[in-house]
Amino acid sequence: MISIEEAKQYYLEADTIHDFDHVLRVYELSKTIGTNEGANWRILATAALLHDACGAAPGSKERLEHHLASALLAEKVLSERGWDPEDIQAVMHCIRAHRYRGTEAPVSIEAKVLFDADKLDVLGAIGVARVIGYAAVAGQPAFAQPSQTFLDSGEKEPGEPHSAYHEYLFKLKKVKDRLHTDSARRIADERDTYLHEYFIRLQDEIHGLC
Repeated sequence: MISIEEAKQYYLEADTIHDFDHVLRVYELSKTIGTNEGANWRILATAALLHDACGAAPGSKERLEHHLASALLAEKVLSERGWDPEDIQAVMHCIRAHRYRGTEAPVSIEAKVLFDADKLDVLGAIGVARVIGYAAVAGQPAFAQPSQTFLDSGEKEPGEPHSAYHEYLFKLKKVKDRLHTDSARRIADERDTYLHEYFIRLQDEIHGLC
């Protein structure tokens, strides 16, 4: 199995949103959830450590395909280590299927756990820090009042910013309903509540209500 120190080398130039700290959090969540769900830890751990190894930076052209590029990197790394082809394919499936807007659905329990662990990292206190960090990297505000068009359809009006609050409405508030495992759903309940209450508080403070 690839070690944490070995995996770290693939993230030396990662952005602050998908850096190795994110990978380690996903790794630890995968361990917790995977243990409860009976996942193969060798497959799951390797996929967790390599899932964002290529092109995950926000706003980059490579981000749209980062799950595919990271899977191909995993194939190369594990082939060089003499892994069994079936196990390599299992790791690759986990990585390809971890993207929220991807087209390959997670089928194996290991892929479902990795998907869930990765998504849990956009909820709770970490989720607040990451979504505001993501907005800052993209030159967007933490809060802007969404247009009625955005609230109705998810489509922004011309010139409308995509604030951290927009991203919460567009994606983050829906994440808990996309999770695959009971273990992740239990964790998500509290994290989702925290995120929801944070954005209510943020709006109230911005509007001078508290």
